[in-house]
Amino acid sequence: MDNLTYKPVAHDHEKFLREAKKDEAFRKEYEALAPAYELVRELLRARQDSRLTQEAIARKIGTTKSAVSRLESGGKHIPSITTLRKYADAVGCELEIKLVPKKQDKSST
Repeated sequence: MDNLTYKPVAHDHEKFLREAKKDEAFRKEYEALAPAYELVRELLRARQDSRLTQEAIARKIGTTKSAVSRLESGGKHIPSITTLRKYADAVGCELEIKLVPKKQDKSST
């Protein structure tokens, strides 16, 4: 009979990223995804602070729990400003979108 005991594999995510970012193509793609992951972190932080479940938010904004889950997963689709505004209102926040000047590359100055 097979041994079905759970045996987690150790994984150092930070070390993995340090090594992977040495590859220029990986680093560029990873950095390109940074804004999407930042949005996901903001959504999750706001929901946690509001102490609401995905289901509660779904009811407040008139959608389904699975739609809220997709929104918080940072998947393929980009949420509309209207959806983000409704989500923000549901968790007791205001939506703020801003453009931030890029940091200048010191090697080009």
